[in-house]
Amino acid sequence: MTDIPRPWLDSYPPGIPATIDPDSYTSVSAVMQEACREFRDRPAFTQFGHTYTYGEIDRLSRDFAAYLTTHLKLQRGDRVALMMPNVHAYPIAIFGVLRAGLTVVNTNPLYTARELKHQLKDSGAKAILVLENFAATVARVIDETDIQQVILTSAAELVPGVKGRAVDFVVRHIKRMVPKHGLRDTITMKGALRLGAAASYSDPDVRSGEIAFLQYTGGTTGLAKGAMLTHRNMIANMLQVRAWLGHTCTPGQEIIVTALPLYHIFALTANCLVFMQVGGRNLLILNPRDMKGFVKELKPWKFTVLTGVNTLFNGLLNTEGFDKLDFSKLHLSLGGGMAVQRAVAERWKKVTGCTLLEAYGLTETAPAACINPMNLPDYNGAIGLPIPSTDACVRDENGNDVPVDEVGELCIRGPQVMKGYWQRPDETDKVLDAAGWLRTGDMSRMDAKGYFYIVDRKKDMILVSGFNVYPNEVEDVVAAHPGVLEVAAVGIPDKHSGEIVKLFVVRKDPALVESDLMDYCRENLTGYKRPREIEFRDALPKSNVGKILRRELRDEHVNRNGG
Repeated sequence: MTDIPRPWLDSYPPGIPATIDPDSYTSVSAVMQEACREFRDRPAFTQFGHTYTYGEIDRLSRDFAAYLTTHLKLQRGDRVALMMPNVHAYPIAIFGVLRAGLTVVNTNPLYTARELKHQLKDSGAKAILVLENFAATVARVIDETDIQQVILTSAAELVPGVKGRAVDFVVRHIKRMVPKHGLRDTITMKGALRLGAAASYSDPDVRSGEIAFLQYTGGTTGLAKGAMLTHRNMIANMLQVRAWLGHTCTPGQEIIVTALPLYHIFALTANCLVFMQVGGRNLLILNPRDMKGFVKELKPWKFTVLTGVNTLFNGLLNTEGFDKLDFSKLHLSLGGGMAVQRAVAERWKKVTGCTLLEAYGLTETAPAACINPMNLPDYNGAIGLPIPSTDACVRDENGNDVPVDEVGELCIRGPQVMKGYWQRPDETDKVLDAAGWLRTGDMSRMDAKGYFYIVDRKKDMILVSGFNVYPNEVEDVVAAHPGVLEVAAVGIPDKHSGEIVKLFVVRKDPALVESDLMDYCRENLTGYKRPREIEFRDALPKSNVGKILRRELRDEHVNRNGG
């Protein structure tokens, strides 16, 4: 590894190491089992009033591993798809699959049949655990895949007693959220666990180079690719983030709000895996889009950590009752997945008393690459500093490093960088070079102290008469208008300037009109950055984790108006 300048090390808070040892554990399962021994009687996951302890997670994941290997006869390295929102079955399944020496294929339950078929065929998954609400989608494609066994679970299958049965009754018969599916020879999660509990089983010797997760990414720009994240990749990122947290976390006492789905790499690593190391309790939120219900679920808790994306923080701030919650123990608010807007961050600090820290990562980096210091007093607009054992640089189109404070493509190198894309060496070669540098596709700059700033996604950049316009900047300005709830800025074709800026806006103030925003933009943005069109919407399209889908808005405009 060639030496490069690392100015960020001088900006590290006291006590944060420059490096970690990604080879100190052989597998994610080894980390999990150590945590389960140390925190055996501590609460691990809570939902619908029921809590599983670390000891129970250890036992149940062992039973699931035994079922997969003894009854389904799955072999080392076989893939198992998990298709659920945040329910108790998820962490049990993750740890069961991993300790059996198998690979987790995290699958978005909102996938269409086309998207699901691609992912199952591409991964070659042999089994799938799916929430019954989405089984009908599986039924449409299963005959075209390698799936040999469907395991069904429900929202509250693993919540014992009357409460669990009541929740499932409402979901099935009152809300009618479980379509008929016609799948044959299925087994329930409870049934699988019972069979596994009766089977003899010993954990295999899983090695760090084996693939732990196939995390699919890039579906908005074509067919999704499976990022191969090895056990070593995941261990590295867990240890990097744990080191970055320093002494800010109290072992066995942290309460983490897990609203982002565990099938997404952000929540998977940041919430489930990192806080497992310190014996934290994850509060599993089934449906964070129901903001009123979300706030109601938070009311009894003095939670200590909340992770999310900008739209989630903004949604909470604009939900009645959120400002009345008890924030006395909240010491970490972490935003990632998309740019955190200054207006949202400043309001968050005012309401909760906790600085909203921005972090940066990718599916391909397991995901954390840069995080702001835990002792940051206020939002600073940066994505932070490269975390221990992580190198970062900014390069031009020819692959040359650019000077401090100049914009180029952010590149990352470290033990958390993926092995490559599953069965796609051509795509791997486009983003990973021989020295291990990952091209992120994000336009960035680094200041003299080693802080990195994301300017925008390379593919989202708008070109107005030869000038680069970065949607993040425009959105950040417009979001500060008191009448705006959400905003997206996209480039649309224009015969005179190539592209112009168009805003899609969700109002906070119903009286807000186009001329108000145009006047506001004239005051705050230079000419070529100002929107030429504004369209008001009741809602903006979002990904499964709440990221606003600019590309979908642009395509819709072009299809409606012609290119």
